[in-house]
Amino acid sequence: MHSFSRPVFKAPRWERIVLLVCIVAFLISALILTQRFIAANTILRPAPGGTYIEGSVGEIQQLIPWFTVTNDVNRDIVSLVFSGLLKYNPETQKIEEDLATLEVSPDNRIYTLTLKEGIAWHDSTPEDPHYLTPEDVLFTFQTIQDPQFPNTLLRQNFLGIDIEQINERTVRFRLEEPYSFFTSNLTLGILPKRSFEGIPVAKIDQALDFGFHPIGTGPYAFRSLIQTELSTEITLERLDQSTDTPYNLSRVIFRVFPDYSTLLSDIRNLNGVRLVPRNDDGKPIIPRMFQTVDYTLPQYVALFFNLDRPILQDQKLRLGLQLGTNKQALVEGIGESLIVDTPLMEIDLADWRYQFDPNAARGAFFESNWHLPEKVRLQRLLEIREANTVGSLSIDPIVLLDTGAVLTITGSMLQVASGATVNGLPVVQHPTATGAWIVNLPTHGGTGSLLLGLNMIQLQNPNGSILDSAYVWRTNKPALYRKAAEEQQLVDLFIQSRDAVDSENKLTVEDLYIENGMLRRRLSTDPQDIRVNNNGEKLSLVLLTSDAPSQYRHIAEVIRDQWAQLGVHVGIEVPATREDFEKKLLAREYDILLFGQSLLDNLDSYPYWHSSGVQKLTGERNDLRLDAYNLSQYSSLKADTLLEVIRQTSDEEERDTALNELRDIIRQDVPAVFLYAPQYTFAYTRNLQGVVIGNLSLHSDRFLTLRNWFLKQERVFKPGKSWFSFIPWLFRGS
Repeated sequence: MHSFSRPVFKAPRWERIVLLVCIVAFLISALILTQRFIAANTILRPAPGGTYIEGSVGEIQQLIPWFTVTNDVNRDIVSLVFSGLLKYNPETQKIEEDLATLEVSPDNRIYTLTLKEGIAWHDSTPEDPHYLTPEDVLFTFQTIQDPQFPNTLLRQNFLGIDIEQINERTVRFRLEEPYSFFTSNLTLGILPKRSFEGIPVAKIDQALDFGFHPIGTGPYAFRSLIQTELSTEITLERLDQSTDTPYNLSRVIFRVFPDYSTLLSDIRNLNGVRLVPRNDDGKPIIPRMFQTVDYTLPQYVALFFNLDRPILQDQKLRLGLQLGTNKQALVEGIGESLIVDTPLMEIDLADWRYQFDPNAARGAFFESNWHLPEKVRLQRLLEIREANTVGSLSIDPIVLLDTGAVLTITGSMLQVASGATVNGLPVVQHPTATGAWIVNLPTHGGTGSLLLGLNMIQLQNPNGSILDSAYVWRTNKPALYRKAAEEQQLVDLFIQSRDAVDSENKLTVEDLYIENGMLRRRLSTDPQDIRVNNNGEKLSLVLLTSDAPSQYRHIAEVIRDQWAQLGVHVGIEVPATREDFEKKLLAREYDILLFGQSLLDNLDSYPYWHSSGVQKLTGERNDLRLDAYNLSQYSSLKADTLLEVIRQTSDEEERDTALNELRDIIRQDVPAVFLYAPQYTFAYTRNLQGVVIGNLSLHSDRFLTLRNWFLKQERVFKPGKSWFSFIPWLFRGS
């Protein structure tokens, strides 16, 4: 048999190339159209998931809301584990509801809070449900009120407040008097009563099991605490609770390092860094892979005058020190920028700004009778000049006489009676000058002798009454005499220049310098002398500050140098330990204190400037109060009244009026020199998005917007769009 093969048709090569090109063009076009369709009909939105890792420098202590006042790192963690009845909103700067709804009586004395339903503690399980109850609320706040409670500062916030349970969901706080800022106290994290059963209140700060395995109702639950070679690592995990607004981040990990250098060694494993330090130029010390955001808190750093010290009770002296403080130079030297002039940080300062004015400062010192030694010396020389040129005695104020020589003094007999004396020596008729008298004052000792140095010469009637006085400074050294003569020439020049119009030819006190007790012209290398008062006491002040933060020492040195130019001596004292500093702080052992104060979210200045905050100094250390926050020992009836109005009123207009009046009183009284509000820097990697800082009251408040932060994204169709929209979109030519 024969087999036959069917011939195979083979397209020409060029046709195959054309077909391939068409297929590729179709695929590219389809890809481009698909990309355009997706771009036009979808949006990117935050996606759940991801772990945020933040680095900080500090020390981990017990994670209990009652004891986080002095530990910002702990407060960061506690703010996510625990929730309060209310919370601060850094975007609106208002106190808002959190675990409970709030009703306030018209007189600001009764605060009624109703717990929201279904809020479970982190240890709640289906087998052992554990829900937030009014008993937990009462336990949290009544424990604080207990006299044995270890945190006496926190206890002050709840003294005299009656707390009671109304029903199974409602708690009522009743105040003795109106307090419009009380809602800020209710942002404290609520604690579970059952976790502290059997623990005495006096030892509640030693609840280590709970402190390092905390249980709260916050958005993130504590999972672990691990000590690594570099840091202490705390892991928090997001819990799914249907009552909450969704958070994107699944986990938040805090890595707490012993110092910033160690933190930087692990920087590639971090998404964020709190409190980034700055270099000498004021720039954040952080790699470029991070972006930074600067923020301030309602805080100020000030020089507090101790008004218990007699030397500082002079308002003009305090005003001179304020006018002589160059705040702009100070903040530029430490990398800060926000100058403040008042402790009332909620008011608009556009109409009142402090001005550095050294000339006005000198005027204030002059009015307070604190003078430069040159001024005192010049004034004395002018008085001597007047005494020696007016009256019966006309004598040169300086003489060069060796011991054994005599000083001859003459005068007119018309001005004296027979028997008159000069320094106890009788005057006699001049042997050659008619109608004149003469007396020779010896230098070897005895009656009427001129001693080395300044001598007073008195012309007396026979009955002992003084007719005239003059002064003579005597030396037996030609070099000293030449210096004294040069000093007298400067006095002459000063007198002549009083009426001079040309400032270049004027001789002022600032042009003079005292050397070895005598005036000479000041050189550019001469230091400024210390001012003295009429009693010869020097204007010397002790400035106390802390070694933390580190820039306080530098600020103290800047203040010392600035005031030295005005004739004020400042001795800086920086105790070696925090304990030593706090002892001096409580006992008010300073003339001036360089320190910072924080107003928190309520901006309430009452604790710091009301006279109730003055430390009562009885001499007994046990009588010293920890809550005596009035660091200037400032007491003013007018200020007290206004501070009370600001605290109690709910009328915004009345409050604003009181604030402005209080501002003017504090400005007039000058109880402190307010310097600046510290600026802080938070850094985070560029893949972390949605970060909004807002107006923070505490560093931990940055986490109040954590629900907006995300590390992951997903693309979804816009409302009403889907893949079925592709064909209509295509034919519309979109």
